[in-house]
Amino acid sequence: MVWLYLRYDDYPSFRQAALVTVVKVVDLAIVIYLVNLVLVPRLLYTKSYLLFAVAFIGLIALSSFLKMLALSVVRGETLSNINIKEAVYNNFITQFFLVLASIALKSAVDYIRLQKRMAEVAKEKAEAELNFLKAQINPHFLFNSLNAVYFLIDKQNEQARTALHKFSEMLRYQLYECGDSRIPIEKEIGFLKDYVDLQGLRVNENTSVEFNCGKEVEHFSIEPLLLIPFVENSFKHLSHFNEGRRNEVQINLSRQNGSMKFSVYNTTEPKAELEKNGGIGLVNVQKRLELLYPGKHELKVKEKDGWYSIDLSLSLQ
Repeated sequence: MVWLYLRYDDYPSFRQAALVTVVKVVDLAIVIYLVNLVLVPRLLYTKSYLLFAVAFIGLIALSSFLKMLALSVVRGETLSNINIKEAVYNNFITQFFLVLASIALKSAVDYIRLQKRMAEVAKEKAEAELNFLKAQINPHFLFNSLNAVYFLIDKQNEQARTALHKFSEMLRYQLYECGDSRIPIEKEIGFLKDYVDLQGLRVNENTSVEFNCGKEVEHFSIEPLLLIPFVENSFKHLSHFNEGRRNEVQINLSRQNGSMKFSVYNTTEPKAELEKNGGIGLVNVQKRLELLYPGKHELKVKEKDGWYSIDLSLSLQ
């Protein structure tokens, strides 16, 4: 609107001025969006500087040429009558610096967002470390107590001994192995299996629990204790059918096309109130995913036909 107001006197009719304005603004908008939404995040931010420069200049040149063609049609001119130097200056050079200015603006905005996200992550990490330190209060006494209870259990009660041993391993994992920002997926899987085995001891005969993990899920790292809230939630809100229908928990973990696929399904009863607060909670897990895996995860939570499902896709790139 501003450009049209300032320049419409330069054209023989207001209609032609409006068409020229539309061509220039639309062309500039397309180039700016392509550069800032495609080239900058995929090439510039990944340090592919040469490829970015070639793609950037090529895109500017192509858009300038197409804009010259469109303007010549609007003005009723032919390309042979166009002053090449003036056309290059008015189209390519101007376009180049305008788009460059938009990149600078986007970079500044992205930097501010990054600083804010880093501050949030630092705060989350500080809170997690505080909780971690609280949990470590006299851990040796705790483990010694567990060992004492283990040896008090009759040797013939193998199930009780196995359960206590699994609980001890889970506690050891939480206290001693979750201090790093990333842990091997194999350890997280072991923790999940121990938790599922312990939960399996308290469910009735009308309940089936499946844990399926592909052999390809190995040799990569994730944030510690990222998956356990979903499994914990499935047991917490598991249905309690006595007959006519089985209670089911299905946990699947696989690796496909550079992404980790994690899903948890459980039967649920009507009007079951799902966990929203308390403990880590699904809400806090979603927040962790947004902070730690921005743009690299997809989480779908559904409740339909007596099933509650969670599907998580995590990019490993």
